[in-house]
Amino acid sequence: MIVAGIGFRASASADSLRSALDRAAQGRAPDLIAAPADKAAAPCLTAFAARLGVPVQAVPADRLAAMETPTQSARVHASRGTGSVAEAAALAAAGPGARLLTPRQISEDRQATCAAAISGETQ
Repeated sequence: MIVAGIGFRASASADSLRSALDRAAQGRAPDLIAAPADKAAAPCLTAFAARLGVPVQAVPADRLAAMETPTQSARVHASRGTGSVAEAAALAAAGPGARLLTPRQISEDRQATCAAAISGETQ
């Protein structure tokens, strides 16, 4: 299973999310989109997921904070307890043994980030 972890600003649009996904997924279609629980119902994210035809998984704040990520943003760490929301969401939703396919990628308009992870069960 491929999970697209998404982080985004309040001003992001579905096009912002698409740009970040295109950079992170490298042609692979995600099976699931993961986002912080407090943003999982945001209109831009729900519209984007509907366009892709994939579900959104809300990742609780404590699970995001528990994930170690290769990207380390001091600002994000101060507010979210992890170095990258996108990487942490992707890894948390992909489950035990998951690994990143791509680290956090930033949308062209710099309003969204996306990282892709593959579950530990996928060969």
